[in-house]
Amino acid sequence: MIRKIAIVGGGTAGWLAANHLGHSLLETNTEITLIESPTIPTIGVGEGTVPSIRNSLQKFGIRETDFIRECDVTFKQSIKFVNWLDKTKHGENYYHHLFDHPHIFGEEMTQQWLAGESQNRYANAVSKQEICCEEKYAPKTISTPEYVGINGYAYHFDAKKFAAFLMKHAQDAFAIKHLYADIIDIAIDDDGFISHLIDSNNKHLAYDFIIDCSGFSAAIIGEKLNVDFIERSDELLTDTALTLQVPTSLDDEIPPYTIATAHQAGWIWDIALTKRRGVGFVYSSKHMDEEQAVKKLHHYLGNKFTDLQPRKIPMKIGRRELFWHKNCVAIGLSQGFVEPLEATAILITDFSAGLLSKRFPRYKADIEHIAPDFNKHVAHVWESTFDFIKMHYCISDRSDSLFWQDNRRASGVSSKLTSNLARWKSFAPLREDFSSKFDLFDLENYLYVLYGMNFLPRKKAVTEQVTALADKQCTFKNKRIKQLLAELPKHRELINKIHQFGLQKN
Repeated sequence: MIRKIAIVGGGTAGWLAANHLGHSLLETNTEITLIESPTIPTIGVGEGTVPSIRNSLQKFGIRETDFIRECDVTFKQSIKFVNWLDKTKHGENYYHHLFDHPHIFGEEMTQQWLAGESQNRYANAVSKQEICCEEKYAPKTISTPEYVGINGYAYHFDAKKFAAFLMKHAQDAFAIKHLYADIIDIAIDDDGFISHLIDSNNKHLAYDFIIDCSGFSAAIIGEKLNVDFIERSDELLTDTALTLQVPTSLDDEIPPYTIATAHQAGWIWDIALTKRRGVGFVYSSKHMDEEQAVKKLHHYLGNKFTDLQPRKIPMKIGRRELFWHKNCVAIGLSQGFVEPLEATAILITDFSAGLLSKRFPRYKADIEHIAPDFNKHVAHVWESTFDFIKMHYCISDRSDSLFWQDNRRASGVSSKLTSNLARWKSFAPLREDFSSKFDLFDLENYLYVLYGMNFLPRKKAVTEQVTALADKQCTFKNKRIKQLLAELPKHRELINKIHQFGLQKN
């Protein structure tokens, strides 16, 4: 029977896995130990999430108020993409990938917009949320219960504080053990299963099941079990990030969205917390050298923080061939990495840990019945995520650098994405185009990006009935916007109130 589980590696991935498994196995008398190196630092820059993280935090029994107070949390309602289109054609441009459903008021407004009867940006034409974002409003009020939103939302947070917060909760709520040790080797039994982890003091630690959360090194599943890594750097060209933490004033407004600003060899993330901004310059080292990248980063910041030294993070783009091999499952960066766009790292980590916890094997013999499906579903998640992220680059009409031109090479676009884009040039995307339950990005996500970047199907005339319905939906939307602008507090105002008073429990 599987009674002793080791999670190798801490950080967000390790402690998310610990909470998922701890919650699922609480009544099973299973011992879970997270083993963390005392010398290897975590990456610690994943500071953006998507709305599904709310479900996990609530499931763990975490109070949203405590999370916001302890992790320097701000609300995220969107990603604002700036200059992802050709500025010579479109001028300074932007679009929002909102967290509200684009058809919340009905589908007819989208049909009318596609017919060319609206000059508004797509997100602004169909949603109440874009104007709330642009005016820096919060997604809820102080009287809205925890984890409930008036507008859809996720979070920005301090990644190191988040990992520490998850650690404390896992220990307190689920009795997760915590051990500092450097794991340098493993012992394998006659069936190829891991029987022991071996630390730097040559201690043989016996465990029945191993979760590899060791980051890019994939110290167990990659280095010891030799599961192959499938490179995808020929598709996603950005391979390096420079990161800075920029101080802000306590009086500064807080954008309730991530800003993703494109540049000639990649893009820049800009995430506002309560006391600082996390800024990352993501670029392709084949299209820009480090010296030029540092200059571009400081130029973005107005050359006001040239005394700050950026942290350089090489990014290994791709995924493992298998994520579950024998009695070892990779979670987090040991599984793979897409790149930071759309907050995919924490999303896939949370999904994978949740999936594992739902059907965790109780006996070694169970593994052969569970692992193949896990590998199939997680592989689908990775492949569909590669396509979604690649789409942001390959449908751009920017031609100001070789980077953007190279992103449109047919050889760097999967056959599935190529087929979908060809169809969507003629016909609007349908829900049936996203038939898998494991599509983490589905129709709504694609519509915001495709239409935000002017990738439109053939124009199709709308009937009088559709026009009448769209006009009614637009009237209701505009009325709702007026109500929200009167009802919702500004983003920083709500954060301050939560720190002072807390949110209502559900």
